[in-house]
Amino acid sequence: MNVLIELSEMKFYAFHGVSAQEKAVGNIFTVDISYRCPSSEACSSDNIEDTVSYADVYCVVKKEMECPSRLLEHLAARISTSLKAGFPQLTYLKIRVSKANPPLGGEVKSASVVIEHEWI
Repeated sequence: MNVLIELSEMKFYAFHGVSAQEKAVGNIFTVDISYRCPSSEACSSDNIEDTVSYADVYCVVKKEMECPSRLLEHLAARISTSLKAGFPQLTYLKIRVSKANPPLGGEVKSASVVIEHEWI
């Protein structure tokens, strides 16, 4: 049995972006993560060691958010690489990184990048 675990709307204040202003002033970013891992044992054992803890996943995301990137694509790929390296039992991973109010010269709620992986 594979269980889909989701962390929704993790919010971070960070300094990702291309422009000097984005790097100096920062912005609000939202990260959504969905992942699958073999968890049939956790479903019956009720033991945290039998799954990939979403608290541990959050810590990985938080650490990557603290390291500035110019592009959301680069940031999302770094998060993906770190999660797979830390939790090789993942079979599926989807990451959405969104920047609130991107500086586009108009009103835009957010700009997002989505990366999706499936390992068999």
